[in-house]
Amino acid sequence: MTQQLATENKTTESELKAGSNLERILAAGQFAVTGEIGPPKNFDVEVIHRKVSLLKGYVDAANITDNQTGIVRMSSIGAGILIINQGLEPVIQLTCRDRNRLAMQSDILGAAAHGIKNVLCLSGDHQSFGNHPGAKNVHDLDSMQLMRMLQEMRDKNQFQCGEEIAGGGPPLFIGAAANPFADPVELRPLRLKKKAIAGANFVQTQIIYDMDRFKQYMKKSVDLGVTETVSVLAGVGPLKSAGMARYMRDNVPGMTVPDEIIERMEDAVQGISSEDKKARMAASRAEGIRICIEQIEQLKEVEGVAGIHIMAIEWEEAIKPIVTSAGLYPRPVCDS
Repeated sequence: MTQQLATENKTTESELKAGSNLERILAAGQFAVTGEIGPPKNFDVEVIHRKVSLLKGYVDAANITDNQTGIVRMSSIGAGILIINQGLEPVIQLTCRDRNRLAMQSDILGAAAHGIKNVLCLSGDHQSFGNHPGAKNVHDLDSMQLMRMLQEMRDKNQFQCGEEIAGGGPPLFIGAAANPFADPVELRPLRLKKKAIAGANFVQTQIIYDMDRFKQYMKKSVDLGVTETVSVLAGVGPLKSAGMARYMRDNVPGMTVPDEIIERMEDAVQGISSEDKKARMAASRAEGIRICIEQIEQLKEVEGVAGIHIMAIEWEEAIKPIVTSAGLYPRPVCDS
C-alpha cells in the first residue's frame, strides 16, 4: 500500500512555497526521486505519453528539458502541460539562453496558469552545440538572477521591474543545477551557497560517478549551511556501455568517471562474442543499472542528500528497475 504522509510533521502548510508534490515529499523528510523527459523534435504527443507511462508512479516529478544541447524541441511548458494531464508532475526547465526577462516572466505566468509549480533555472547549453549554431543567445539574465527574479515574483508579488502582480505572484518551487566536479572544484560548494542565497529551494546535480569526491563536496556544503535551506537531489544515470563511460569521462566537461567504473562496464561483456551485439548490449545495460543502484544506496547515507535525480537519457525503461531495486518504490503520497 502507498504510504500516506502528513507534511505537517516537518513543514506546516503555510510554510510551503508552492505546495507541489515534489516540495511536499521533501518537506515531509522523504527521500525524493525525480526523473527526466526529453521532448521530441516535433509535436508528436505520443512520444510524451510513452515516456510518462514509463515514469509515472516511479518518480515524484519529472524534469522537462528546454531545448537541451541547443536543439529545437517541443517547448518545456507545452510538454509540461501534457504530462500534468496524464497525472505526472513536471519540473519545467527555463534557460537564460533563449529568453529575455519579459519572456521569462510571461512564460512563468502561463505555466502557473496551467498548474505548473516546479521550475529549474538554467543558463542553457551554448547554441553552437545544437542544430542552429548561428542563432543568437540572449542571456539577459544569468541563472542566479533568474532565480532571484522568480523568488521576488512569488514572495514579493512583483515583476522584476518592481510593478505589482495583480492578484499575487505565482506559486513556485525554484530549482537550480549544480556540478560538483567542474573547475575550480574547491569553489563549487561556495557557488551552491550563492544559489541558495539567490532563491533556490532545491538543487539537482550533474551525474555522479566519483562518490568519494562527491562526499567531500557535500561535507563542505553541509558545513556552509546550504542544506538547511536547500534540498540537494544527487544526479545519477545508468551507463549503457563502456564506450559511453569513456566518452563521458573524456568529453563531458566537469564529468568524472573513475577507472573502476569503466573496468566494470568492460568486464560485463567479457566472454561475449563481438558479433553478438544484442547480448553485449543487454549485459552492458544490466551492469549499468547495477552500478546505478549501488550508487543510490551510497547516496542514501550521505549527509545532506535529500533525494536523487535519475537521468536515463532516452532510456526511460531503466527507471522502473532502478527505483524498485533501490528500495524506493512505492513512492510516498503527501496529502495536499
